[in-house]
Amino acid sequence: MKVLVASTIVPFISGGTTVIIDSLERALQLRGHEVDVLRLPFHSSPDNMPQQMLALRLHQVADKGDRLVCIRTPSYLLQHPRKVLWFIHHHRTAYDLWGTDYGDIADSHRGRSQRDLIRAADDVAFQEASAIFTNSQVVSDRLLEFNSIHADVLYPPLDKPEMFRCDGYGDSIVYISRLAGHKRQDLAIEAMRFTRSGVKLIVAGPSNSAAETQRLIDLVDNFDLHDRVDVRVGWIEETEKVRLLAECLAVVYCPFDEDSYGYPSLEAHQSMKAVVSTTDSGGVGELVIDGHNGFLTSPTPRALAKRFDELYEDRVMAEQLGHAGHQRMSDLGISWDSVIDRLLTS
Repeated sequence: MKVLVASTIVPFISGGTTVIIDSLERALQLRGHEVDVLRLPFHSSPDNMPQQMLALRLHQVADKGDRLVCIRTPSYLLQHPRKVLWFIHHHRTAYDLWGTDYGDIADSHRGRSQRDLIRAADDVAFQEASAIFTNSQVVSDRLLEFNSIHADVLYPPLDKPEMFRCDGYGDSIVYISRLAGHKRQDLAIEAMRFTRSGVKLIVAGPSNSAAETQRLIDLVDNFDLHDRVDVRVGWIEETEKVRLLAECLAVVYCPFDEDSYGYPSLEAHQSMKAVVSTTDSGGVGELVIDGHNGFLTSPTPRALAKRFDELYEDRVMAEQLGHAGHQRMSDLGISWDSVIDRLLTS
């Protein structure tokens, strides 16, 4: 089958969406499909989104390929007679983050017009799709709430799960993710103020914000945590990430209201490590069952610290939770065979 994969991107910025695009392309090719990927530059500024959305709408791909799979908003404005959405998230500030501190659209006459335009365009594109899938139940729930759309969940698998391994259960909890405010690395760093064991924390990942990077460094300085917290700023090579996960005690991943379980959680379980997260971390709670393959704590430093200490003091438990996490992925049927079958036959 000839498959078009389309998604908007931000040039030179890598993240969960770009990983999904690259992984899907590779998985399709490995299964004998001819694939062309449309990576469409898009700037998510409310003031210039309307003209960019119109430009996307005017792209002519309707006669190309046997199927179009659209991923990141608003790539699904492209028209095709066999269009399927693997819907990652809305432009959230026009939906569930409207009126919150995380918003980029002002609650004004102009802002409400921008919000309504985005929602109206989405509704048109959703009605054109032959099928809509999401990357988590959280996103499916938002589609139902805001757009009255029922969508099945297709959990994104890892691209190369075989590269991950477990070399034991060391002294460090690791948090490997892009350094950003909503990822809340600060919560994990502050937790280290309240730990009583010898547990350590490694925070590693690239940052798009010098201010956010400095804020995390200042936390370590202000609380004198240099001997227990290691902040590593920059892109983490795959071999280094695999090593950190293989050797660590467990993984902490506690973003605010994440769209899905996040690749850090899946990479942790592939490495047979428990995941420590919070009850308000969104899709992470679809993968992590509290006390079974990790912990879901209240989003406070003291609550995280308690779990960090428990894992450090009971390595047998840490190992049992990690092995349960590996099994949890199988229980949820997370595989590329399942994803591709649904995308190409629906």
